[in-house]
Amino acid sequence: MRPLVTPRRAAAWCALVAVLAGLAAALGVFARGDGAFATVTSARGETYDVATTGVYANNAMQLVAEGVGWDVFTLLVAVPALAVAAWFVAGSSFRGTLAAAGMLGYFSYLHLEYAVTWAFGPMFVLFVAILAASLVGLVGATVLLARNGLADRFDDRFPRRAWAALSIGMSLMLVVLWAARIADALAAAVPSLHGETTMTVQALDLGLVVPISLLIAVAALRREPAGLVAAAAFAVTFVTMSAAIASMMVSSWIVTGVSALPPILVFSAASLAGLWVARRMYGSATARSAGDEALSRAPVPRVLAG
Repeated sequence: MRPLVTPRRAAAWCALVAVLAGLAAALGVFARGDGAFATVTSARGETYDVATTGVYANNAMQLVAEGVGWDVFTLLVAVPALAVAAWFVAGSSFRGTLAAAGMLGYFSYLHLEYAVTWAFGPMFVLFVAILAASLVGLVGATVLLARNGLADRFDDRFPRRAWAALSIGMSLMLVVLWAARIADALAAAVPSLHGETTMTVQALDLGLVVPISLLIAVAALRREPAGLVAAAAFAVTFVTMSAAIASMMVSSWIVTGVSALPPILVFSAASLAGLWVARRMYGSATARSAGDEALSRAPVPRVLAG
């Protein structure tokens, strides 16, 4: 009986995610409204400006400014990257499947955050659909990777220590940053929540991103085969997430006029460092298929080939 998950089916699923995510990002960029806003006061007594038009209506203006920057990055970088990775997944490329898994991790986190952060509106159903499709695709990519074996897929050039230092360092930075943010909000008479009822981003980062990052870093350090594979996939998520956050902050700076240069520099540096580590990871991967050989010679996704 033919397996449920095949390279071509997985590639088609990746393409579906790319199309849906591209649609959502395009709507966020081009249907964001005319910039009209109203000043409101939340039940907690927080006063803020809220967008009144576009697909992100009823959200704080600062959140809209950040979201549009993230959407621009997704549309111009993340969606094409997943489409390219899908082509290599169809060719049974180990490296391509790793990269696709990493991109699907990016889309899963992004649309989970979007689905539970944005005020309920016309994009909600699309966000949930992309989240579900991304998670299914991530499971499918994992099945393909596991079916072909995880042992001995990388040589001794795999940058275990460099990845662990980068991943653990960024995790600790998030813990310190968000702990201070939470402490300030708990101590304030009127916490700054931008109209939200809780700190969704902080919950997702501290409850999902940090534990997963630390677990993968330790597993890679211990040379666990699954840890090395997970690190190579997660490195792609790390690079795209860091770059997207920098793009988000640039957009917010442009709209609000409030300088965000320090965090922009930090996340840009993190993305570049992650790109360097990921290049070394993929360069240490063992090519076992024609798809892998094609990927190693491809000029466009060169960062994946190493």
